[in-house]
Amino acid sequence: MITNKKPRSSDSDSIYMRDDRTEMSVDDDRSPSPNSITHDSSPTRTYNTGSGPGPGPGSSSVPEYLAPYPDQVLENVLENVLWFLTSRKDRNAASLVCRSWYRVEALTRSDLFIGNCYAVSPKRATSRFTRIRSVTLKGRPRFADFNLMPPNWGAHFAPWVSAMAMTYPWLEKVHLKRMSVTDDDLALLAESFLGFKELVLVCCDGFGTSGLAIVASRCRQLKVLDLIESEVSDDEVDWISYFPDTGTCLESLSFDCVECPIDFDALERLVANSPSLMKLRLNRHVSIGQLHRLMVQAPHLTHLGTGSFSPSEDVAQGEQGPDYVSAFAACKSIVCLSGFREIIPDYLPAINPVCANLTSLNFSYANVSAEHLKPIICNCHNLQIFWVLDSICDEGLQAVAATCKELRELRVFPFDAREDIEGPVSEVGLQAVSEGCRKLQSILYFCQRMTNAAVVAMSKNCPDLVVFRLCIMGRQRPDHVTGEPMDEGFGAIVMNCKKLTRLAVSGLLTDRAFAYIGKYGKIVRTLSVAFAGDSDMGLKYVLEGCPRLQKLEIRDSPFGDAALLSGLHHYYNMRFLWMSACKLSHQGCQQIAQALPRLVVEVIKHEDTLDMDEYVDTLYMYRSLEGSRDDVPRFVSIL
Repeated sequence: MITNKKPRSSDSDSIYMRDDRTEMSVDDDRSPSPNSITHDSSPTRTYNTGSGPGPGPGSSSVPEYLAPYPDQVLENVLENVLWFLTSRKDRNAASLVCRSWYRVEALTRSDLFIGNCYAVSPKRATSRFTRIRSVTLKGRPRFADFNLMPPNWGAHFAPWVSAMAMTYPWLEKVHLKRMSVTDDDLALLAESFLGFKELVLVCCDGFGTSGLAIVASRCRQLKVLDLIESEVSDDEVDWISYFPDTGTCLESLSFDCVECPIDFDALERLVANSPSLMKLRLNRHVSIGQLHRLMVQAPHLTHLGTGSFSPSEDVAQGEQGPDYVSAFAACKSIVCLSGFREIIPDYLPAINPVCANLTSLNFSYANVSAEHLKPIICNCHNLQIFWVLDSICDEGLQAVAATCKELRELRVFPFDAREDIEGPVSEVGLQAVSEGCRKLQSILYFCQRMTNAAVVAMSKNCPDLVVFRLCIMGRQRPDHVTGEPMDEGFGAIVMNCKKLTRLAVSGLLTDRAFAYIGKYGKIVRTLSVAFAGDSDMGLKYVLEGCPRLQKLEIRDSPFGDAALLSGLHHYYNMRFLWMSACKLSHQGCQQIAQALPRLVVEVIKHEDTLDMDEYVDTLYMYRSLEGSRDDVPRFVSIL
């Protein structure tokens, strides 16, 4: 059996590992029907139609509708119009027009998105937005996934769920990312919202199977329970069996990140009692034989996470196993496949019957070779999203390029993330993909060696790129053919890809690369920098040249106080700035705090550093309406 045992991350690993296996976020922003909100009646009075001055014979009392104030007319019209405004960006713009628009926009908003749980207090949010049905809340910064932030930093869900329990009795959906969630939080959520329907926890921790059991037993209208890359403690509670036996409303159940075993009989009953179930993602404790039984119960699935994809323990040696090919052939609706956590490649041909319909295929936990991949990928002509390990080598990527002409997103993860090995993918695979997959919009590519020529070719062949993240593992590695810095490659990306909003750079880069980013990256919103840079001028180019920059994360780079201070004009417009293992002094961070009092400036100290160190370990800055938070741990200083 081949088992994927690659490490999650370490300080010397790449900066993208854990977060990039999570689902891509989508802003759904669906609003309830306008009829769900009641409006006050217009003011009325009676008047006479008779000839006399007052009531009397011949007079009749008819309601007279007073003309409402002009402001009231405007607000009534606005309220009816704003119900149809679904984009967060458009709604935020509408709220800034004037006080009346600000008030009406808040009354008509049903979906609340908060990109930093410390940017606003729960009390302020619930006071302004009173008719919320869906909440999306993000906590720790992304670099917390890579052991760059001490545990117990914060981002607690407790104050939020307490405030929502008092204000939003009709809340239906909660999506959390990188939050600390306790079993008590889940219990309060399950008890407070009788019509609760959807819980999604991405990269969250602090809870266990006891909390999941409470949600399963009390949320009788639950449609979605998705646990994605979250850490779930094993409380020895069989949480699956707590779903009602009489039938559920479940449409999506994802627990592939749960490391503890589950009661398969209870899971099988649950699937049988959930006729609306369309998405099911299983953990590694579900064998391929058990998967077969579930597929027979639910042939209508559209999204399937296969679990281990290893042999069933129910099949005795020499006994013929289930017909897996027929099971997949019967599931004619499957468009998304993932899982394969402990795959035996010999079983892979079983998925062939569904390959033609697939739009998404996730092999990021499947250690398969190009030889195993090619018979599968040659049937995936409609594939739009493909995640895979670099074990497929350049040869496998060439096969992808030859078949997947509709590909929009590609992520290539390392099977072994060490810096001192010869990686199996290179510029050869990248160039093949750029030539064969011209509709590509997003790419994450881990490799050990790269050339400027291959990156330039991608910029020309795939001009619609919105996301370009190239992680050249190993510190400051140049073009491995010419020995030159990778400046021209990344420069070509920002010059030729006019839709680029997210960029991650690595390898040997000089200030010239950052000058290109500042000059041409006018709509870049997220920039990640690792082990790169020449001097303070590099960061200065970016901060002065990228007006839409929202998120900037930097690690192990030479930028110091002068670079930091060059962004004073822009920090209030950004969601956050993260800098770790750079050359920032306490004095430089203090200057930022004094110059921008509405910015929260956190200096985070790691356990293995000395108090007298010249440079700060980590600087995390973010804008906030509330000022300093009240749950600061001992290793954090707020300046």
